Amino acid sequence: MSTYFCSECGNEVTKWSGKCPHCGAWNSLKESSRVIGKKKSKHTIIESPENVKPIQLNNVQITKEERIKTGITEFDCVLGGGIVPGMVILIGGEPGIGKSTLMLQISNKLAKESKKILYVSGEESTQQILLRSKRLGVKSDNIFLFCTYNLLKILDQIQLIDADLVIIDSIQSVSSEKIDSAPGTISQLRECTLILTQIAKKFNLPIILIGHVTKDGFVAGPKIIEHIVDTVLYFEGDKNHHFKILRTSKNRFGSTNEIGLFEMRKEGLVEVKDTTEMFINEEKNSIGSSIGCIIEGSRPFLIEVQSLVSSASYGNSQRVAIGFDHKRLAVLIAVIEKVLGIELRNYDIFVNIIGGLKVLEPSLDLAIIISIISSFQEKPVLEKTVLIGEVGLNGNIRNVAQMEKRVKEAKKLGYQKICISQNNNLKEKNISLIKTKNIAEVLSFVF
Repeated sequence: MSTYFCSECGNEVTKWSGKCPHCGAWNSLKESSRVIGKKKSKHTIIESPENVKPIQLNNVQITKEERIKTGITEFDCVLGGGIVPGMVILIGGEPGIGKSTLMLQISNKLAKESKKILYVSGEESTQQILLRSKRLGVKSDNIFLFCTYNLLKILDQIQLIDADLVIIDSIQSVSSEKIDSAPGTISQLRECTLILTQIAKKFNLPIILIGHVTKDGFVAGPKIIEHIVDTVLYFEGDKNHHFKILRTSKNRFGSTNEIGLFEMRKEGLVEVKDTTEMFINEEKNSIGSSIGCIIEGSRPFLIEVQSLVSSASYGNSQRVAIGFDHKRLAVLIAVIEKVLGIELRNYDIFVNIIGGLKVLEPSLDLAIIISIISSFQEKPVLEKTVLIGEVGLNGNIRNVAQMEKRVKEAKKLGYQKICISQNNNLKEKNISLIKTKNIAEVLSFVF
């Protein structure tokens, strides 16, 4: 019997249609075989005890589990302090961005602490993995390579080796013999992920699953895979760009706002300690450039915004945003035209966030507006100036959260002037806080 799963939300329906009735996504229903009356598994590791009974909440015994430190600070920070025993982690990213490299480096760090690592690969041979490990300097008797796509064989090795950590590269390559479909299909993904999660919870065994991503940047397969696992991580950044960002979209054991910063080098992924080089260009007083400040989790980052305004020679003018919401950009351009009276309808406008970062918070509004005007008027912004503030539809500058952290970060990096909203009562020594009401007042100061 066939059923259909939505690849966007995981909703299950019995008939195909062009639109998912649950989330409204078009052309997202994929056919899958439904498993009905499947035989009981002969594998003892996945057999559930029949004498399990409900227990009263007040009688549950709390056991304190120590997190496993991987030795890679940025990765531990993203997870909330380290790997929790029994934790299932799904990590996704574009091909070649560094997922397998990071997993080998984590394996090497833990192996040095006498942890047994089972590294399962269904896509590469042992020779291919060995070549990468030699390049990364990974060498340990505690790392066991196992190249297969058979789920039952993987479960056998988990019991035989008694591993402390299992890495599956990738979950799309693993298949179960109980389901008559190819690896990577929705039914296989759901079944294999569910069984591996049960094993992780039963034996307090942390498991890391590497997942492929779609052209939209999401882990391939229905959202039900993300619902099963405990933590979902995404690698961001161009695979040809040497800076990489590891972001959490789901975490049952920590915050979802933290990010990890890495740089791809010959010896592998290296943690980034100084973010100035990553997000700020060395060139000073460049036209169309401004400095803003954002908060990612608990960490402030100064980032550079670059804008290019040029005459639209062909057809309608373009509005292109890289690392920023293009709808938000359209709103800010409309504010510039309405409040400042600057006509931009006949100009192409391109906005780029340096470093490959994707910014969602509105604290960068003021920096983007000033960078656009700087490019239009061909005037550079004053040196050592940071622009922080959300801009309303009437041009007023609004206060943003955690301003004290942002100001301290700018001061630490040697910036002398910070433009903020006049509604902020913050006071800081040895730095000039320029409090303004609207964007018109900012223009008289920054140029």
